[in-house]
Amino acid sequence: MEETAPVSAAMHRAKADARASHVTVGDLRHLPGGRVETDCACGMVLTNGPDWSLDEHIRLHRAEARYLAVSEVAPPGMPRLIEVGADRRPR
Repeated sequence: MEETAPVSAAMHRAKADARASHVTVGDLRHLPGGRVETDCACGMVLTNGPDWSLDEHIRLHRAEARYLAVSEVAPPGMPRLIEVGADRRPR
């Protein structure tokens, strides 16, 4: 039987930090035309759009934040599906 290694502390911490840093704050704002927006603790405004709900935007934003955080601490040389360049990181 093959032994399974646990997730590294750095990757676990990065994921937890991203989860804690990307929570919605404040109240929903209802805008003309059926638009709804809210703020993320990171400073980004999350909104619905013509083809996506506010919930979908929140879920994508949080998933991207976790992915980027874990990617930054991943060991060099680990095979990647998507390269994470500086231009793809949150502002």
